[in-house]
Amino acid sequence: MSFTTIEMKSGHTIPVLGLGTWKLTGNSCFTTVMKALEIGYRHIDTAAAYGNEDQVGKALKKSGLKRSDLFITTKIWYDSLKYQDVLKQFDQSMQKLNCEYIDLLLIHWPNETIPLEETLEAFQKLVETAGVRSIGVSNFSLTKLKKAIGLSSLPLCTNQVEFHPFLNQKELLKYCKNNGVVLTAYCPIARGHVFKDPLLQSIAREKQINEAGLSLAYLMQKGMVVIPKASSASHLLQNYAAKEVSLSTKEIELIDTCNRDQRLVNPQWAEF
Repeated sequence: MSFTTIEMKSGHTIPVLGLGTWKLTGNSCFTTVMKALEIGYRHIDTAAAYGNEDQVGKALKKSGLKRSDLFITTKIWYDSLKYQDVLKQFDQSMQKLNCEYIDLLLIHWPNETIPLEETLEAFQKLVETAGVRSIGVSNFSLTKLKKAIGLSSLPLCTNQVEFHPFLNQKELLKYCKNNGVVLTAYCPIARGHVFKDPLLQSIAREKQINEAGLSLAYLMQKGMVVIPKASSASHLLQNYAAKEVSLSTKEIELIDTCNRDQRLVNPQWAEF
């Protein structure tokens, strides 16, 4: 791949910059994924719950790119984590995405009412028989991640969580780094809030980039994968260029001071 990548515990690599597709649906999703692939994105993040896997699949096929040049992540929704439900939802996702394999399959949210062992057993089955290359979790707290790692017979390669300058989950990041888990940051530009912060505005001006690119570069330099959502060609290009931005230790330390534990994604079933 042309990207900088991170090697996961499974032995496979994940591109550090991807396209998030949450809330992209219908033709908007199709055209955005097509634009992203034309620009050079090769990592696309989707989920059964997003209702857009079919549009992602159509764009992947239309692009004409080789499957081996792409990295596709999808997720099993938190109410479908029983063994048979996992297998059923995964089969539906594969049909919609029209892919012969999935690079990364995640538990979308933890669910206390379904034994984690049962879910992980189904994920293991999919790795062994159905073309899943790597597995991981999403929205797992430090406590839940430790439990999942202890229960899984296969390496859990990633934990995809909300992470941006205003929600610096440094203890979770430290644990992930120490245990070979790649942390993937969603909402990496804090739903646009980065554009309003005076400190980020100041550093971005000095670097001659925008605040979104600054935030993405900051997270990538901390060793994270980022999956910003964008739909316009200009935003896709600006985000893509962030992987070329280099920040000094001083600049990273300054951005660290922006943390205010501001969580933007906190649904009723979350434990946060």
